[in-house]
Amino acid sequence: MITLMDFYADWCGPCKLMAPIFAELEKEYEGKVEFKKVDVEANGDVAVEYGIQSIPTFVIVKDKKEASRKIGGMPKEVLKDWIDSNLK
Repeated sequence: MITLMDFYADWCGPCKLMAPIFAELEKEYEGKVEFKKVDVEANGDVAVEYGIQSIPTFVIVKDKKEASRKIGGMPKEVLKDWIDSNLK
């Protein structure tokens, strides 16, 4: 199983736009993908560990290692295609 991490902040406009998309995909991929939201202000250490410099940033983790990342807001289908490509 892969993990999709969403690095965000409550004050971030694009992060707010992505939140419902992230929630929808969490339901669609239940049992296939683990979804984690990481508030960069509350979890600064994790953000530093992953080298987060811009939000929203989405990171896919496979076998405890970063496999891929996307930065910025995007349409649901783009995020979904990216997840699918990492499930192969």
